[in-house]
Amino acid sequence: MADEKNMESTDAVVVADAEVKTPTAKKQRSPRSLKTTAEPVRAASKATAAKVPIAKPRRYGEQERNEKLKLIETQTSEGTSTLKDAIKSAGISEQTYYQWKRTAKPVDTKGDKRLPAGDELADLVQLEEENQRLRKLLADKLRAENSDLRKRLGLAE
Repeated sequence: MADEKNMESTDAVVVADAEVKTPTAKKQRSPRSLKTTAEPVRAASKATAAKVPIAKPRRYGEQERNEKLKLIETQTSEGTSTLKDAIKSAGISEQTYYQWKRTAKPVDTKGDKRLPAGDELADLVQLEEENQRLRKLLADKLRAENSDLRKRLGLAE
């Protein structure tokens, strides 16, 4: 009988363990959404991406470049803004500014050259006359020196 009691107690333990270990019902997951429902999310992300402007490189003509460079120079020379601020207000990057400045054609100053006034013209004429006189003196001196050297070398003609 002791064996029967032992069995009963193990059966009770097994039953008690079975009650404790009884798995609870698993939570039901909702079925996966189909790919067609995922596409509107992508479309929405594309729509937000469309709102952000994509920076396209803008090509400026030679005249526009020169105008922007002049604008920047006037702003900095007047002291109204710093170079960086002037470049930003012109709507270009610093790199672009320095590239344009490096490749900019020098301004033709020959067309802007003014003619000398009356007094300056008289001074210019006087300087040219003095220049001619000095050239003649130098030529005479060189001829004399040359003939002297020929006599010393015995090449006199």
